[in-house]
Amino acid sequence: MKSVKVIAFDLDGTLTQHKTKLQDINKNILTHLSSKYNLLMVGAGECRRIFNQMNAYPIDIIGNYGMQYCRYNPDTKDLDAVFDIKLPCERESVAERITMLREKHGFTEYAGKNVEYHGSGCVTFPLLGTAADIVDKLAFDPDRKKRSAFYEDVKNTFPEYTVFIGGSSSFDFVPFPYDKYYALDKYCKDNGYTHDEVIYVGDDYGKGGNDEAVYVSDFKFICVDDYTRLGEYLRELLEGI
Repeated sequence: MKSVKVIAFDLDGTLTQHKTKLQDINKNILTHLSSKYNLLMVGAGECRRIFNQMNAYPIDIIGNYGMQYCRYNPDTKDLDAVFDIKLPCERESVAERITMLREKHGFTEYAGKNVEYHGSGCVTFPLLGTAADIVDKLAFDPDRKKRSAFYEDVKNTFPEYTVFIGGSSSFDFVPFPYDKYYALDKYCKDNGYTHDEVIYVGDDYGKGGNDEAVYVSDFKFICVDDYTRLGEYLRELLEGI
């Protein structure tokens, strides 16, 4: 831990419950860590969404798996965009392949739209549809076994994307080569850090998880299995301050 200069964080499941605001207990942990380390968010969502979910906490944010990067401006108390990459999406081809996967794996009944397209070029494949009830979504696949069963098929069907088992009932597609490892590696190159000077803190490190690429890499990784116990997982870093 002595070489660590940067602590990079996932958000949902690591610092907060999914899609809920940052609570004071973990906010205070971040503030304590910031007295010694540079802190960074590495998110699956957009920088602005992450910033708002964190109640405008002063931190630099990588969004959309490295397609966005914003620095916190202490004068304006807001984010300054450094870059925001948007890539084209062949929607007709994507829709055809998702329909094929639905028919192949038995997910032909859904509420709302078949596919969710994002302005960045990312895509969400919502197995229950874009208008599914949240209760149904949460109950659908809590252990991810349903999606894991055909995850490799989805990956092979969309080779131009990095594919993740996302949320509670979907797959997330991000234009290749973007993922959290790519994002963190670029951050190091752009800011003069070596990999051994960075430690990543995340919860979604299993197969198909959006933290997996960092977990299996040469970056140090702290696994968080319960965001309410964040301080326990970071004890060594906290005691070193």
